[in-house]
Amino acid sequence: MKKIYKGAKLNEISFPLGGIGTGSVGLGGNGRLVDWEIFNGANKHSICGFSHFAIKAERRGKVLDARVLQGDYTKNYLGQPGGGFGNGISNTTMAGFPHFKNCEFRGEFPIAGISLSDDCFPGKIELTAFNPFIPQNADDAGIPAAFFEYAVTNDSDAALDYIVAATAKNPRDKSVNVPVDGEGFCGIHQSSELNVDDDCYFREQTIATDATTDVTRQEYWYRGMWYDNIETYWNNFTSPSLPDPRRYEEPGNNEHSTIYVRKRAKPGETVKFRFVISGNCPYFTNWWNPVKDEEKAAGIKEIMKNYYSYRFPTSVDSAKYALAEWDRLYKSTKAFHDALFSSTLPEEVVEIISTTVSVLKTPTVLRIGEKGDFYGWEGLTEHSGSCEGTCEHVWTYVYSTCFLFPELERNLRENEYKYDQQETGEVCFRTALPFGRKSVVNRGCVDGQMGGVMKVYREWKISGDDEWLRSIWGNVKKALEYAWLPEAHDMWDHDKDGVIEGRQHHTLDTELFGPNSWLEGFYLGALRAASEMARYLGENESADEYDALFEKGKKWTDENLFNGEYYFHKIDLSDKSILERYSENNPDLLGGNTFDQYWNEETGQINYQIGEGCEIDQVLAQWHADILHLGDLYDSKHLKTALRSIYKYNFKKSMRNEYNPYRVFCVNDEAGTIMCSFPRKRPLIPILTSKETMHGFEFSFASLLISRGMIKEGLEVIRGVRDRYDGEKRNPWNEVECGSNYSRSMSSFSLLPIFSGMTFDMSRGHIGFAPIEGRERFKCLWSLAKAWGTVTIDKSGASLDVLGGKMTLRSLALPGLRGKTISVSADGRRVAATIKSGEVRFDEPVTFAKKLRVSFGK
Repeated sequence: MKKIYKGAKLNEISFPLGGIGTGSVGLGGNGRLVDWEIFNGANKHSICGFSHFAIKAERRGKVLDARVLQGDYTKNYLGQPGGGFGNGISNTTMAGFPHFKNCEFRGEFPIAGISLSDDCFPGKIELTAFNPFIPQNADDAGIPAAFFEYAVTNDSDAALDYIVAATAKNPRDKSVNVPVDGEGFCGIHQSSELNVDDDCYFREQTIATDATTDVTRQEYWYRGMWYDNIETYWNNFTSPSLPDPRRYEEPGNNEHSTIYVRKRAKPGETVKFRFVISGNCPYFTNWWNPVKDEEKAAGIKEIMKNYYSYRFPTSVDSAKYALAEWDRLYKSTKAFHDALFSSTLPEEVVEIISTTVSVLKTPTVLRIGEKGDFYGWEGLTEHSGSCEGTCEHVWTYVYSTCFLFPELERNLRENEYKYDQQETGEVCFRTALPFGRKSVVNRGCVDGQMGGVMKVYREWKISGDDEWLRSIWGNVKKALEYAWLPEAHDMWDHDKDGVIEGRQHHTLDTELFGPNSWLEGFYLGALRAASEMARYLGENESADEYDALFEKGKKWTDENLFNGEYYFHKIDLSDKSILERYSENNPDLLGGNTFDQYWNEETGQINYQIGEGCEIDQVLAQWHADILHLGDLYDSKHLKTALRSIYKYNFKKSMRNEYNPYRVFCVNDEAGTIMCSFPRKRPLIPILTSKETMHGFEFSFASLLISRGMIKEGLEVIRGVRDRYDGEKRNPWNEVECGSNYSRSMSSFSLLPIFSGMTFDMSRGHIGFAPIEGRERFKCLWSLAKAWGTVTIDKSGASLDVLGGKMTLRSLALPGLRGKTISVSADGRRVAATIKSGEVRFDEPVTFAKKLRVSFGK
């Protein structure tokens, strides 16, 4: 399934190499190092001086050829827009140096590969670059380093010496570069003279190799004027043998360092060169909303510390760990890669899961403090985070973290209730930094708050941790029952009839007024999830109350909000009295009077509403419910009709003739699914962003289509998105919405449980699979509780292969058990089991760390 990028398809590639909560360095499509974002934030289109890798080949003391380890540079020939435009291609791109004519990029996150060759160079080169990505192991997936291995094959008929040079610029203007050594470790530490303690601008990095012989270091490049430094470097490199060391006693400014490693290769032999670039920026502060004096007096600490810096106090520590543990880390990362890419899922599905999960390795996410509290932006602007606070309604679409790193997702739930829940039960939907401050916003949103109830249910089912559920249950109840609170300013369900109809903030950043299937669905889903949790905890009276409300709300929704084609928003747009109940003493999210914000005197309508529109998320909550197996939130026939209508009216095979006054993410003959169409009556100023195509929404819609049997249509929606991210027009590893590396796109991970039909309830030790496609052989990645691996199902039976951790089960659901006899083994030992109610039930709980095999008899 390897996807090859070459030629112009390399233009926009920046493959993130970094850890969870550490930032990343981008590997460009031609092998450049770009987007240096390892120092507490976004830094798009950045470079770090002349940082690069280069190689030369020698025979008997004569240099045969020398080149930078890059392919052609093929964009911005006039110079970089916004900086240097009109001055030609920047020399820091190394485009003016000999490089390789043939360049192919293979990106299968979390591993990237580049093949380089040139008729003038005696050898073939394969780069493997990665940062560890190991499910259920957030610490090893959080190393602040980029890993590079160059495999050089001698295709000549004589033994050759290859010398690879790794160059990096000191990130500080005042440069102190010193050699560092250890067992299997040779490096250069680049720092400054500044005191590190509580200095949010302190930053340092290390370049290192595992080679300890035939190595030379130049801690500093030659100091001169103009371009003397790069001239001298290239003169040194293209001269025979290893260059002489160079060191200065006094610190300099903007200094580069280079490590040179030499290895001999016989004809046909391959030699490998390993390097890491690790960064460290231990402290940071909320510069965008500084801590106020009164907050400091109340005990809020202005300075925060990155979690990784507790594990690795300096970049030397992380570089040493990376090199010492390389083989283990790569083996586990490759195991995840192989598990994902060896699946029988459609190619485009595997691709979007792989590319979007890369968001976790960008500055979109942070881990803070000694406990490693998880935090996320919505995305990234060029030089900062975009939309702070692990925004509840955006992150409600994210499905990668809960399965791959469940402890991080549970931490989000804990902090939402700890820091953002008010006495009333309302949950403000943006968490402020440092933790413990008043929330960034003073309002709850329906999709975030009710989605949060469903996510608590999800996290409990994934972990099976009853004590965790009990510890958070009181907050969950308050969040749900806030809808009924008489004094609640948004009046969501004041009459307690199971229908949300007040002022409803949501992820499109405005308010809806009156009942609509989109946000009502989240309420219904929360009622179903809360009922399950309450009954499990012995609160049957609460469970009965939630069930009764659910039934009333579901019945009302199907009778009043379905127009025969799709679900809609029930509102009289000309009724200004709808707004008048929200007085000046009850401001909306923008801080103004709701009436003034939403009433349009010229049109005589309420602005920013759906009305009779066909909106992409009208049944979004059913997507969650299907994954969590909470049952139908809507009439199943109506639901399928609505999905067909969204596909019919909103999916566009070409945007060429579409009107879109908002942000343009899809253009010309590209295909996409717009947010809201109006096949009947259109408000004059409709819901915000109605004609945009936003990928996280598109993926969740496609996933629900597939969940409900419309596989062809779902895959067409997915292909529409991925065809836009072809490497030439857009970076395949940077899906944008309100900024780069946008978190909502991780909704794509939901396709794994949907395609595999995975059921999970670790509170009773249960997992199950029922693939939705009728393949003779099905294989797929799974990750749950504290283990991960693959499931394979064919005519002979089923195997759960554990690739990390261990699993304890009491039951396993599989398709086609009716009339079968079975034999079961766990890690090679026979297990007693019977078939009951469509499940394999084990006589005793079964723990396995390698394989659970269920073989079918005749």
